[in-house]
Formats: sequence, C-alpha cells, structure tokens
Amino acid sequence: MSRPDSPRLAATARASIAATAARLMAEDGITDFHLAKRKAARQLGLPAHTAFPDNAEVEQELRAYRSLYQDEEHAELLHGLRETALELMELLADYRPYLTGSVLDGTAGPHSNIDLLLFADSAKDVEIFLLNHGIDYEHVEPRNDRAEAVLVVETEDADANLVIFPPQLERTSFKTRDGRPRERARAEAVAALLEPVAER
Repeated sequence: MSRPDSPRLAATARASIAATAARLMAEDGITDFHLAKRKAARQLGLPAHTAFPDNAEVEQELRAYRSLYQDEEHAELLHGLRETALELMELLADYRPYLTGSVLDGTAGPHSNIDLLLFADSAKDVEIFLLNHGIDYEHVEPRNDRAEAVLVVETEDADANLVIFPPQLERTSFKTRDGRPRERARAEAVAALLEPVAER
C-alpha cells in the first residue's frame, strides 16, 4: 500500500488539484492561479502541505476543460477579446504594444483582463495620449517592479491593463510568476490569430 507522501500519490494529488483548479477558473471566473489551487486542494480535502501543480499544468487542464465543455462559447469569447486587444494595439502603435497573458495563450474567460505591454519614454506620454483621445483610465499598483505604471482602460469586452515599461526593456524577456518566459505578441501576430483557420 502506498504511503500518503509517496511519489505516486503526490502526482495524483497534483493532477487532481490542477483539474479542479481549472474547473473553478472556468466556471467561477477565478483568474488567480494560486487562489484556484488553494480552493481546489480544500475541496479535495487534501492536507495543507500538499504540493501544488505549477501554473502550466493548470493552464493545460483549463484548455482541455474549455475545449470539452465550453468550446464554441469560449472560441467566440476569445475571438472578441483578441479583436478588442488588436484595436487597442493599433491605437497605441506608437508605444510598441505587445499582447500577453490569458488572451494571448487562449485560457481567458469572461472575467479575464486584456494585458498589453507598452514601451514609452514616460508613462505620462501614454496618459496624455489617452486623455487626448477621450479615454478614461485608472492607475493600479504594478506587479512588476520594473514597470513604470499600469493604467486600466475599460472596454466593452473587458478591462485592459496597459503595463508601461521604459523603451530599453523592450528586448528583455519577462517571466510569469512561476518562472516561465512570458509569451508576447505584436499586432501582426494577434491579427494572424484572428484569421479563419482555412486562411492560415
């Protein structure tokens, strides 16, 4: 009989947490991976010291869940979010925008935000640009200490986080919270994602 802390049971627990966390994110609109994993472990009655899966494992389960249970609905939602992201990127072209986060990687849900990285000489330049175009925004605390500012813009589909960095950081490889390289895409790549499969 396997001990509770055996590698086989630990792997089973990780897989169960990943699947349950993905379901919580898909159904309850949770966007924080750690919160979803904590809730999943509680729901499964696992002990506090249980090792959590990494975000990549949860993302994989989330894609599988959406594909199985929310395929058409999710595809439509994702397409709309990417269209809105592209419109913002074209508007903000002077600040070399990149799309990143769940809208790019395909795990976005109804409560997800659009995450754009901008590279500007000053966050004030972006603020003035938005004001000149009659676009309201709010400041929120940056999660990355190298970001100069984060401005949140409300759109019809979702809030958009405009994360502003100095221009010299454009070639820097940013990482996700769990240490993986953060994927990002320029407007041309986002436009390609919006093309019908037959045209690609």
